[in-house]
Amino acid sequence: MSFTDKINNDLKTAMKAKDQDTMRTLRAIKSAILLANTDGSGEEMTEERGTKILQKLLKQRKESLDIYVKQGREDLAAVEQSEINVIEKYLPEPMSEADVEKAVQGIITETGATSMKDMGKVMGMATKKLAGQADGRVISTIVKKLLS
Repeated sequence: MSFTDKINNDLKTAMKAKDQDTMRTLRAIKSAILLANTDGSGEEMTEERGTKILQKLLKQRKESLDIYVKQGREDLAAVEQSEINVIEKYLPEPMSEADVEKAVQGIITETGATSMKDMGKVMGMATKKLAGQADGRVISTIVKKLLS
């Protein structure tokens, strides 16, 4: 079953169950998929591309959640949190910081990086290798720690 089919089937299930939170979130995901499919790049929707879309949506929701919490808007924060919970179900299990550190250490050894001058090279490989499994900020922090 393709990524798009899975989203569509889960949307149908949510509609039958009258689960408003899940329906709203899956419709947003479906909309983002449609936009990505019609962006003119000609790329087909793969699991990897779908994961990138979900990560982008998740990041947007988390930023909104932070803003709503800071402003004391618990009603809007609850909506964002419910959407975050639904999106996270479709993302691969995130790696622990220890696992990310091991992977980054391997990349540093592989590239022969020795100083902060090599950070770009290491970050490029790390973000490709760990896409969907680790947050970019976490990767960046660990790379800086290991190279300094």
